Amino acid sequence: MRRDRLLPKGRAPSPVRRLRKFKGLRGVVPGVAMALCCAQSFAQWPDLAGEQAVAALSSAPLDRTMTVTHLAFGSCYKAQRGGADIWRSIAATRPQLFIFAGDTLYPDEDDSTAALPELRAAYGMLADLPAFKELRSATPMLAVWDDHDYGLNDGGADFAWRERSEALFEKAWGIDAYDPRRGRPGVYFSELLGEPGQRLQLIVLDTRYFRSPLRATDAYGEKGRERYVPDADPAKTMLGPEQWMWLEAQLQQPADLRLIVSSVQVLADGHGWEGWKQLPRERERLFALLRTYDDAPVLLLSGDRHVAGFYERDIGLQRPLLEFTSSSLNNPISFPNRHNTLSEQGPYRLGDLYGESNFGSLDIDWKAGVVELSLHDASGAVRRRVLQSLFN
Repeated sequence: MRRDRLLPKGRAPSPVRRLRKFKGLRGVVPGVAMALCCAQSFAQWPDLAGEQAVAALSSAPLDRTMTVTHLAFGSCYKAQRGGADIWRSIAATRPQLFIFAGDTLYPDEDDSTAALPELRAAYGMLADLPAFKELRSATPMLAVWDDHDYGLNDGGADFAWRERSEALFEKAWGIDAYDPRRGRPGVYFSELLGEPGQRLQLIVLDTRYFRSPLRATDAYGEKGRERYVPDADPAKTMLGPEQWMWLEAQLQQPADLRLIVSSVQVLADGHGWEGWKQLPRERERLFALLRTYDDAPVLLLSGDRHVAGFYERDIGLQRPLLEFTSSSLNNPISFPNRHNTLSEQGPYRLGDLYGESNFGSLDIDWKAGVVELSLHDASGAVRRRVLQSLFN
């Protein structure tokens, strides 16, 4: 892809902590206190001990026979910040489905008990947003977690309550009892949509549940080495053995276009934050799999970074590999880090990073063999656009 195809266009306090101020609720378990004060939210709330609970974040049913021509995606939504109008901007584009690519919510702090009260409270705030309810009632919504909705900032397999967090996630999002996710560790999944000739495959990875600890930087805050540095230890993993085997099987499914969703960036090399670059052997393993099963175009979708951008790298496929990062829906890069992040090196980046609230959309013209990837601001206006051919 030529660079000239990048076309520019003209903390509120924790609800758990708030509840502790009320004399009548002193000594009450935080999760119970929240239920007493927010009955509307928690009347629908998933109780890990109650199999009859109704999902709080269920969405419109997904029609797997439909030909997908327009979808939207985004990441990093903090309900405490406001900015709910972006959900109406997304709805205005009339997507056939919405992919929530991680950090679907933000607890005010990491939980210190297995009851996960902060995480539960954050789910309740998201579930109660009217604009979000409107979107998911009309639009199928597919979600995966990143670190904050997983329950531990920058967390991986070392998170003590990952099993409880997964059970909460699956209940909250209304994942059916027969769904494979309910019978195995991790929240990775795939979908095949449409008929042959116009078949879209969604491969959604879990980059948290199995991920090995990252190597801490020896130069904290230094540009390009801000928090982590690459670690080539062959014993470390991003996906874990079972998910790797599953991914290889998915790549052998017949499809006309594959979208691989990774909550953390795959191609970006210009920063010292989380991403596949920090486990280079694992990233090369991913590239090798894509080369082995290079029978359909692949696009990468990612989030996490609180900035948005496009990336492209030639890894030996029939066409260069393109990644579209959309982040954040309403929690963009903070001002103390803003300059360093927006000016970070981008050896594979197409154009500049975008640092305001945003979401992404994909328009697929199956007949012409073109995908239009658009980066929208909070109002819905297109700020960047990239065209990708589905033909060699």
